Amino acid sequence: MPSIPINWLAVIVAVVIRMAVGTAWYSPALFVKPWQALTGVTPESMKAGMGKAVGVDVVMSVIMAFAMANIIGASGITDWLNGALAGLWLWVGFVLATHLPLWGYENRPLKLIAINAGSNLVSMVLMGAVLGGWR
Repeated sequence: MPSIPINWLAVIVAVVIRMAVGTAWYSPALFVKPWQALTGVTPESMKAGMGKAVGVDVVMSVIMAFAMANIIGASGITDWLNGALAGLWLWVGFVLATHLPLWGYENRPLKLIAINAGSNLVSMVLMGAVLGGWR
């Protein structure tokens, strides 16, 4: 398999984008209150687990950005629009395809699935745009 050149600065920016979207998404201004009501997570338990959660999220965001950079690079995408579309299709094929069955199998509320999957949708489209356009 040929080596795909990785723009590591673009990967880092994509990680920052994912973390910024998550921070905004799960803020009081947007969805933290309905998310807490649906999950039973209290402000106190959220605060207590924040260090572990952020650490895991950063590591997983690096892995996601690296994987997306490889997929976008292997696809020959060199512009932001097709990168964004790649992010959309990766979201549909992997995030939505794994989150939506939780509605059936675990009886999770569609609103909770929409909140969680929505954050990933915004993140992955923006990450794809950066990774596709900044070759």
